Amino acid sequence: MGRTTPEPTGRHAVIGLELVVVLGLAVLLGNAAGDRYQIAPPVVLLVLGALLGFVPALREVELPPEAVLLIFLPVLLYWESLTTSLREIRRDLRGIILMSTVLVIGTAGAVAAVAHQLGLAWGPAWVLGAAVAPTDATAVGVLAKALPRRNVTLLRAESLINDGTALVVYGLAVGITVGEEHFTVPHVTWLFALSYVGGAAAGALVAWLVIRARRVFDDPLLGNVAMILTPFTAYLLAELIEASGVLAAVVAGLIMSQAGPRVAGAAMRRQAEEFWSLATFLLNGSLFVLVGLQAQAAVRELHGSDLTHALIAVGAVSGVVVAARFAFNFTFPYLIRLLDRRPQQRLRRMNYRARVVTSIAGFRGAVSLAVALSVPTTLDSGAPFPARDTIVFGTSGVIVTTLMVQGLLLPAVVRWARLPHDTSVEEERFLAETTATEEALKALSTLAEELDTDPAVTERMRQEYESHLLVVRAGGGETADDEDVLRHHWHYTALRLALLAHKRATVLRLRDDHEIDDTVLRQVQRHLDIEEVRLSRRQAAE
Repeated sequence: MGRTTPEPTGRHAVIGLELVVVLGLAVLLGNAAGDRYQIAPPVVLLVLGALLGFVPALREVELPPEAVLLIFLPVLLYWESLTTSLREIRRDLRGIILMSTVLVIGTAGAVAAVAHQLGLAWGPAWVLGAAVAPTDATAVGVLAKALPRRNVTLLRAESLINDGTALVVYGLAVGITVGEEHFTVPHVTWLFALSYVGGAAAGALVAWLVIRARRVFDDPLLGNVAMILTPFTAYLLAELIEASGVLAAVVAGLIMSQAGPRVAGAAMRRQAEEFWSLATFLLNGSLFVLVGLQAQAAVRELHGSDLTHALIAVGAVSGVVVAARFAFNFTFPYLIRLLDRRPQQRLRRMNYRARVVTSIAGFRGAVSLAVALSVPTTLDSGAPFPARDTIVFGTSGVIVTTLMVQGLLLPAVVRWARLPHDTSVEEERFLAETTATEEALKALSTLAEELDTDPAVTERMRQEYESHLLVVRAGGGETADDEDVLRHHWHYTALRLALLAHKRATVLRLRDDHEIDDTVLRQVQRHLDIEEVRLSRRQAAE
């Protein structure tokens, strides 16, 4: 008798498959609806998640905190840090550190005080405070795209680092509540030092190893496997020494953002960017849907007066979270101004309107929910962990409130702030393209001589580069000559795209007539696609 492979027909397998399909459809429809109706996609995804909670089959779905902390979080933080400007972080490092430490601890303390006044014991109150204190990098990245580069960098850098602070506060609060930890200044200082120094060291070590590995693996697939392992390895190494896995993944990403362009080839970079863009898009969207599901589940756990009390707590804690951010942004920067009067610091000051925008953009996300879900169910004595359902519900409510209320308010606040249009990216891109093309033209004769290139080929290359330089310089379109150059370039690009479409149709006809094989079609189509994507992206950028 032959061996047969058993089919996964169990109920859990079916639910798992249903969840994959439902999450995919929700991410697809939620983002499409958000773009169509000009609503931030995370808001739509949260609503969809809450509505999906009414489906009986999906009520069994739970969001394991380990899935967020050990799978989702390393990937999303690594990609955010990989695509963040390290130069901007250095320029505002002092403010970022203060917002990632002082603001987080202050917010956690303020929330704990309010929660204690509402009836929670100090231990659970600090756990709730630690859960809702950090902003979420993924939510900031999605909802703050309309802001100038400096504002976005500050928000992203803050949210990349502050998770480490919040997790230390959370661990201490839970440990004291269950009876495993004790509070002393030296002990707390040691926990923070280990978290930050150990996490940064783990991330730097893993990044160094990956850089060495990518120099060995020339194959793009193998190089990108090493890249995929980077955030998980950094996170794991940091957790093994009880340091901050969050900071390890962030530091690894920042180092790779500087070293990656030198150690990876073009094929590896293109493959990596396409993979990470799609993977993080799906993970991001799925997280917001799962947060909506979990928020609805948290509502079902409370009834009657407990639910009313919890809703009051959500409103109060949400207000405290926002108020603490406003208080920080309108006190600490002005204190720093009194102490630091250097001219270069004066040039980087923000006006009060920009500070209002930064205060409104402090969203909470899936990291906060993962922290709340990680709360143990029992104490060392075996008794239930006090107010665990309230902590989970309160955290879910704050996430929904900040994402929906602040997410819907942000566009209006940005319009009110009238922030100056940020042209720095366009200006630096113009500098990069003109300088690179000019220096390439200068080096053309020398390189052609070294390669023993045919003079006709050299002259053809010179004409192409000179034409490209004219197009780059004409990007401003300030004169009639510039407009003519750009118009000719657009016509040229459009004609090339039309010719590519014609070539693709011809190749498809040959395949359909059985004159060439599907394998040949894919090989030819790959080259046509690469050229089409290059031309289309250049056309979109211009």
